[in-house]
Amino acid sequence: MTRLDADWLRDDATQQALGLLTGAGHQAFVVGGCVRNALLGVPVNDVDIATSAPPETVIELADAAGIRSVPTGVDHGTVTLVIDGQGFEITTFRRDVETDGRRAVVSFSATLEDDAARRDFTMNALYADADGTVTDPVNGLPDLRERHVRFVGHAEDRIREDYLRSLRFFRFHAQYGDPERGLDADALAAIAGNLDGLGQLAAERVWSELRKLLSAADPAPALAAMETSGVLGRLLPGASSRFVGPLVYLEGEGGIPPEAIRRLAALGGAGAELRLSRQDARRLDTLRSAVEEGTGPAELAWREGAEIAWDAALLRAAMSEAPLAPETGRVIARGMQAQFPLTAADLMPDLSGAALGRALKAAERAWIDSDFSLDRQSLEGVARKAG
Repeated sequence: MTRLDADWLRDDATQQALGLLTGAGHQAFVVGGCVRNALLGVPVNDVDIATSAPPETVIELADAAGIRSVPTGVDHGTVTLVIDGQGFEITTFRRDVETDGRRAVVSFSATLEDDAARRDFTMNALYADADGTVTDPVNGLPDLRERHVRFVGHAEDRIREDYLRSLRFFRFHAQYGDPERGLDADALAAIAGNLDGLGQLAAERVWSELRKLLSAADPAPALAAMETSGVLGRLLPGASSRFVGPLVYLEGEGGIPPEAIRRLAALGGAGAELRLSRQDARRLDTLRSAVEEGTGPAELAWREGAEIAWDAALLRAAMSEAPLAPETGRVIARGMQAQFPLTAADLMPDLSGAALGRALKAAERAWIDSDFSLDRQSLEGVARKAG
């Protein structure tokens, strides 16, 4: 028998949420990511509870106990209870009635087995009661111990219920899978056979999943499998996973934490289709332009800041499959400290309008090319000549 031992499970708020339901004769278990992560020794962020009680019963019990309830997803069986400032999503056991690859029509069930059968991966279908006893209806514990990401039941059925699960499969392998073992062959075959379904997914959902994948410690093996299966090309036409491995290595050598946009830049391809935020899109464009144009790290640091300069330097080294130049840090620091000594006022009123703009641009270029060494007097001469 496997028993879960975790501070968050023993916490009074968690025990109160579970006891509210079991005390009224209903089944209640913590489920999914909190159980998986606790057994893996990974931090737990959210505690979700599955129960045999229908949502209206959960609300009635909470009201009677003076607990605040929020009907966050009653149609799908979810009520959030707020206890001691902590939110618990309480979801009634469910089974799928109808699916279309994006959303499901569900009916409530009285059995844990029905609930487990509709979950995505075996390691996510683990339940634990208030004393920590783990229930494993789909044989997920051996998969979890081996860090084997495997779909519940038939992979193709789970994928056709929600095509986002194809992306989640790669993301879960990157986050929880054993990097020394290959990815599940049945899953890869089912994913490759259902590529057209990816076109049904909203770009926001795709980027949310891909961002999590790219933020994993080492997403390179999962991304390589995505490329081989055809998924990467569907999401990012023209992308290649080739440079992600070298980039991850360089990040590790420098003690630099993972960053999704940096790794997205290494993939290449048509990132605009992901509908990035304006800030992320600008960062991606800046990095790609810096790499393509060969902008030096000192200039990038001066123009865009140290973070962009480091990212561009890492990308160039990864794409050259070469070590990072040892002087990179000093060069970036020099760029950050540099201050352009010439102002528009120094050239006025002799120059104005377009001529003034040309003059300042020429002086700036000369100053950067001199490794920020030209003084104001020298730059003024360059500017007046150009203007």
